[in-house]
Amino acid sequence: MHIQAKEKKERALGVKLFLKADRCNSPKCAMVRRPYRPGMHGKSRRRAISEYGQQLMEKQRIRITYGLKESQMANVFKNASKKKGSLSEAIIGLLERRLDNTVFRLGLAPSRIMARQFVSHGHILVNGRKVTVPSFLVKIGDVITVKPTSLNSLIFKELSNTIKKYQAPEWLIIDAEKIEGKVKSLPVSIEMPFDINLVVDFYSK
Repeated sequence: MHIQAKEKKERALGVKLFLKADRCNSPKCAMVRRPYRPGMHGKSRRRAISEYGQQLMEKQRIRITYGLKESQMANVFKNASKKKGSLSEAIIGLLERRLDNTVFRLGLAPSRIMARQFVSHGHILVNGRKVTVPSFLVKIGDVITVKPTSLNSLIFKELSNTIKKYQAPEWLIIDAEKIEGKVKSLPVSIEMPFDINLVVDFYSK
């Protein structure tokens, strides 16, 4: 999808979703340059959103952030509802443990979009084995690396320098020298730019 189309989605949802790596942290970010909805009436006062509308918007924010299809998002809720404990935490855990998200969280890719491509194109190994399914769920103890031959390609040429400055979330460990990541625990203290409880309400109906 073209970059302008992705940024239009961010503006429509009214929140920075960090879809395009460093661009989202720069003055070029669409949400910085044009912090209003796209279209000729974008600057107009927004109408009050219904409770259902708020729930739907939050679902869309999550779905687009993690790059999920509608069916995949529904499956995340279905699988999370089978787990004991907090449903919200279960949903976050399933989203965060996706391999493409883990690669992004480890700093091995500048965005989830790029991380998904790296996985799909066979650049990522889990415990020494190539995994090409972005939705693959990592578990505690899993070791995630970039395939050695892939490290010689242009897309990874700056990786060794960038991850030295990168700090992974506390549930992950990154070894900058080995360019290797490890799952230390289940995802904890994940800051979300959306209200997960609204999505729980959406799917609970």
